[in-house]
Amino acid sequence: MELEDTDKKILNILIDDSRLSLRQIAKKVDVSVATVMHHLNDMEENKIINRYTSNLNYEKIGYDIEVMIEVRISKGKLIEVEKKIATNPNVFAVYDVTGAFDAVILARFKSTRQMDSFLKKIQTYEFVERTETKFILRTMKDERMKVE
Repeated sequence: MELEDTDKKILNILIDDSRLSLRQIAKKVDVSVATVMHHLNDMEENKIINRYTSNLNYEKIGYDIEVMIEVRISKGKLIEVEKKIATNPNVFAVYDVTGAFDAVILARFKSTRQMDSFLKKIQTYEFVERTETKFILRTMKDERMKVE
């Protein structure tokens, strides 16, 4: 689906605040509410918009430990192992990557003990050869990219 200018404007408004009403979005884009609804429905049907969500400050609710875990997986079992890891509620992202490792896992924990338990668990998974964990000390930018 090729994005129209109206689609891009709507998406950028939603990136800033997904709680806005259709009326508020229509006013900002300078189109009718029906037009906004039509564009949103099209983008949802075409899987451009997958969900509407909140952006939480995890530190303020006790998730002080954020890590990036690189994982080397053997014998072509990448997808199988990634799916298993992704089921953990502390994991918020799983990526296939190039380089020395096959996957990168991003996760948040309330304590180092909880993180240690998770690491020891995934290291027992069949086909996991090696992991390397990096603590994320400070996040300088973590935003949704605007659409141009």
